[in-house]
Amino acid sequence: MADTSSSDAGGAATRVVALAGATGLVGRAILEGLLADGSVAAVHALGRRAPGVSHPKLTPHVLDFGALPPLPPLDEVYLALGTTIKAAGSQAAFRAVDFDANLSAARAALAAGARRAGLVSAAGADAKSRIFYNRVKGELEEALAQLGFEGLVVARPSLLVGDRKALGQPERTAERVATAVTRLLGPLVPANYRPVAASAVARALLARVPTARGQVVLPSGEMRDAAAPRARESRPPTPAA
Repeated sequence: MADTSSSDAGGAATRVVALAGATGLVGRAILEGLLADGSVAAVHALGRRAPGVSHPKLTPHVLDFGALPPLPPLDEVYLALGTTIKAAGSQAAFRAVDFDANLSAARAALAAGARRAGLVSAAGADAKSRIFYNRVKGELEEALAQLGFEGLVVARPSLLVGDRKALGQPERTAERVATAVTRLLGPLVPANYRPVAASAVARALLARVPTARGQVVLPSGEMRDAAAPRARESRPPTPAA
């Protein structure tokens, strides 16, 4: 497939993208970015339920990740499926989402011609970790690296910050506590362990995936710092004294 990582010479939208997990915190932010991107012609949202968004570019696919049908021709794929062991109910159910479903979507996208992929992983991801959550995340990273994508961008956020209530999701206690601790201790908390906005993770992936070569890992602190100037620019000016 020809390289369609940006608009063609006439400015036409050319990229066709798949997104697995558009109903999640980072996935929704990725979806919003893709729909607003003039170089994106079509977005195929893969999930167990529709994202609840209507847009001319968007085609929802409600499906079973255990038996994915062939996907339309693609240029890239974003993998943002995720849950918690508490929400899933067991380690096996957690793995079925965070490992199996993401890997299945990646394989289907590759078969459809996708050359690049972006993954929402986690800080601490390590296939050799004794912590089950981190081990699954690390195993997924390794499995994706072996698929042969031309470019693979792995985002490793720490605890995420965002409006879960707007997505109909319960607030996560760990995220609330981590945010409070960071506000209290400030610079004493290492950058990669401070909570990071879901929107910052989405922007980092959207910026890097279309032109990625090889494997790129985005640490949480890097994504957070990159978003800081944008956040400052968006603040209203302080009235003069």
